[in-house]
Amino acid sequence: MPLAEPPHFPHLFSPIDLGPATLPNRIMMGSMHTGLEGIAGGLERLAAFYKARAAGGTALLVTGGFSPNREGRLKRELATMMSAEDAARHRCIPDAVHAAGGRILLQVIHSGRYGYHKEIVAPSAVRASINPNTPRALDAAEIPGIVEDFARAAELAQLAGYDGVEIMGSEGYLITQFLAERTNKRTDEWGGSFANRARFATDIVRRTRARAGNDFIVAFRMSALDLVDGGLNGEETLDLARRIEEAGATLINTGIGWHEARIPTIAQAVPPAGFAWATARLKRAVRIPVIASNRIATPAQAEAVLAAGQADMISMARPL
Repeated sequence: MPLAEPPHFPHLFSPIDLGPATLPNRIMMGSMHTGLEGIAGGLERLAAFYKARAAGGTALLVTGGFSPNREGRLKRELATMMSAEDAARHRCIPDAVHAAGGRILLQVIHSGRYGYHKEIVAPSAVRASINPNTPRALDAAEIPGIVEDFARAAELAQLAGYDGVEIMGSEGYLITQFLAERTNKRTDEWGGSFANRARFATDIVRRTRARAGNDFIVAFRMSALDLVDGGLNGEETLDLARRIEEAGATLINTGIGWHEARIPTIAQAVPPAGFAWATARLKRAVRIPVIASNRIATPAQAEAVLAAGQADMISMARPL
């Protein structure tokens, strides 16, 4: 009896033109914090880790998060992209991925009130339920400097050989904290109206594009659903996506919820591709590619999301 032919996934394995690069398929490895980012010898181990995924055919990869400054780090360890020395240390990662035929983005993340150290800052001094430390509220004069730190991190990532950056604007980190009334109690030009609350995010994308140029992928990760009281509503989420597109993003990657949300987002109880409908709503609001994530664990599930027009690419992390 002849063997059955393997399944065919025409949407998943079709190319996509991002402008700065054309990818051979629609598979992205989403960001995961491996614990290697800030330890001695960790970057070399990450180079081997990402190279193996690229060699397996993953078209686009995203690193774990690296901070643009000291206050923004996730833990006390320095996992940063702040200097030419950082860029030189990172060179082994994009070199390894490129040798295997893949493309890779550096995720730039500022923890805000989610950082587990004593130097955390946020738009307002509102403590997170998952962190014992209360952040220091930023002075207005400090905020443009953080915008520049993000743009500088992108410039350094380019120097290191990365194909682009992913600006982390989802799951409750600093950019999200500026966006949401839950965490932004400011009454100056960085708070109040949604336009003011969105300024931090759009300024970062705009400055990053200006510093890195047009031949560089600028991805923005945003929550398609916040799933917390005082988070963005549906219309604000779509408004943000349009603003991010206008500011110069290449693509939008979607996350789901905040880390302090009480609704499961990646647990087994969540149906496969259970949040793809939220990504589809966002995709209809913009012209740039949009990536779906969360509980999409097999090629068949990914193919179904793409075939239904709910997303342009699929982000998988643990399945890879």
